Amino acid sequence: MPHFVIDCSQGMLRQHREEEILARLHHAASSTGLFDEPDIKVRVNPFRTCAVGGREEDFIHVFSYIMQGRTVEQRADLSKRMVSELVDMFPTVHRIAMNVAEFEKATYLNREML
Repeated sequence: MPHFVIDCSQGMLRQHREEEILARLHHAASSTGLFDEPDIKVRVNPFRTCAVGGREEDFIHVFSYIMQGRTVEQRADLSKRMVSELVDMFPTVHRIAMNVAEFEKATYLNREML
């Protein structure tokens, strides 16, 4: 926990390697101080075929899933840091966005909690 899932057009990977994208977003998430660094999970889902506004256009959308308990301001800062990092990496891409969803503590379970 947390999970950052990056959906993007495959064209994004011609500009930067997946490993660089992962490393930079991992660092951006870690820099917030909201998470234990070893717990941060980042992955990339490139799409070979996609349409934005009915036409082919590069895009990036980060879906983040974090445990509930952070303030709105903390979640907004997380989004701003990560989107800013992506804008820095991909200055010509206009479709860059992120949302933050929270896991409910009462219903979240992982293997270590069994």
